[in-house]
Amino acid sequence: MVSMGPTGRQSPSSLPVPAGGPCLLLLFCLRLGASCPQNCQCPDHAGAVAVHCSARGLQEVPKDIPADTVLLKLNANKIARIPNGAFQHLHQLRELDLSQNAIETIGPAAFSGLAGGLRLLDLSHNRLRRIPKDALGKLSAKIRLAHNPLHCECALQEALWELKLDPDSVDEIACHTSVQEEYVGKPLIQALDSGVSFCSVHHKTTDVAMLVTMFGWFAMVITYVVYYVRQNQEDARRHLEYLKSLPSTPVSKDPTSPAP
Repeated sequence: MVSMGPTGRQSPSSLPVPAGGPCLLLLFCLRLGASCPQNCQCPDHAGAVAVHCSARGLQEVPKDIPADTVLLKLNANKIARIPNGAFQHLHQLRELDLSQNAIETIGPAAFSGLAGGLRLLDLSHNRLRRIPKDALGKLSAKIRLAHNPLHCECALQEALWELKLDPDSVDEIACHTSVQEEYVGKPLIQALDSGVSFCSVHHKTTDVAMLVTMFGWFAMVITYVVYYVRQNQEDARRHLEYLKSLPSTPVSKDPTSPAP
């Protein structure tokens, strides 16, 4: 018989426990305890899972991040590269903070699986010299790229055209080095807004290279023609000298021939 409480409801101590209930509860608790990466914190904000791994000395992206993570903070670590598929199982991720690391390279498929849901990607304060267009071009998220040692060139300009930059930090993107030295240390967006095109320099350089190449081929053709003509002249001269060196045959007089 099930005992009734003072209010007529079943008391918690008298509720029936399903077979295997304690074991299932234990496994559930163990799963929760193992779902958060080591040395990280996973608070629950209004039902959304947030993973905080800031300033933990991490050198790579943890592989045991919960699949239902919405906010992931990996800032202020020592991560140097983002490999392909690093976040491919995080389909619910909305905000990814990778700022203040040592990121130099990003795989072309590093953010695969995040294209539809990610809203903010923070890559500021890293060591990126070039923008990985293949990795970032497919994202619809706002991207922060401030305080990276970017090399301002045509490829960077073309990559920025395809990205959705965060308007709050876009003015802090500067040229650490540049194909046009006068823009070193200056805000990139300011230079582009003034009408500067790094691609025009690239095209001019390409045109000069093509002209130099064409001139080289032309010079080779002329040299070959001159050599061919001179070689033929030398052969003709030798042949003429050979003919001159041959002994001349005397003409015999026929006694029966009429006298002149």
